[in-house]
Amino acid sequence: MTTATIIGLAFVIFVGVTIFKGVRIVPQGYRWIVQRLGKYHTTLNPGLNIVIPYIDEVAYKITTKDIVLDVPSQEVITRDNAVLVINAVSYINLTVPEKAVYGIENFHWAIQNLVQTSLRAIVGEMDLDDALSSREHIKARLKASIADDIADWGITLKTVEIQDIQPSPTMQAAMEAQAAAERQRRAAVTKADGDKQAAILQAEGRLEASRREAEAQVVLAEASQKAIEMVTSAVGEKEMPVSYLLGEQYVKAMQEMAKSNNAKTVVLPADVLNTIRGIMGKHGN
Repeated sequence: MTTATIIGLAFVIFVGVTIFKGVRIVPQGYRWIVQRLGKYHTTLNPGLNIVIPYIDEVAYKITTKDIVLDVPSQEVITRDNAVLVINAVSYINLTVPEKAVYGIENFHWAIQNLVQTSLRAIVGEMDLDDALSSREHIKARLKASIADDIADWGITLKTVEIQDIQPSPTMQAAMEAQAAAERQRRAAVTKADGDKQAAILQAEGRLEASRREAEAQVVLAEASQKAIEMVTSAVGEKEMPVSYLLGEQYVKAMQEMAKSNNAKTVVLPADVLNTIRGIMGKHGN
């Protein structure tokens, strides 16, 4: 191979490399940061771009797609000294890539720490119950607190979501013990209320029974009075109505004794008729 051939081949290679370095094709969804002699020069948009070979250099290739940043879980203490474990996820977009590259050393790490710090500050001002039930409120305050800060880096915060918020394992055990104690207390109160109502109902039942018994005694007394009046009217003034009623009660008592399961033998007077007449105030002929 001659010297001329070698030189020609070297020139072709040089031209090829020069064209390769001077022509840049940026894919869709990316923007490339170009530095000229170590200093920021321009940002290449998607498509065909021409740069100066050996002077211009593509230093950073930045995506224009939305970026999902997972914020690691952390323990946060609420205002009432409860410990919560919270993790979040943020969605960002690099609207000004050169600011994201030159404005902050590592925007991923910076945003993660910014979210964690803001979460601690926001939840630290809330009570446990409010923190567990106010995800949307925490999300809104978190977005408002960090959106302006990362805008200085050419980054837009699309949204931030609270993935999970729950008490720490120790706090969960304490809450479960408290809930169990509360359930036992409610059960005791319910049982006490039930016993109280049962006692009231029993007392009311006894009171009502006594009232009915008294009313029954009154009715019986009135019936006896009427019976005496009727007997008196029937037998005349010479007889003893009370004796007649006693005789009637005597006969009934003997009948009840005869019906009793414990009564083996019922002894009646030999002269039952004369006994009854005696009770009625009559004398045998």
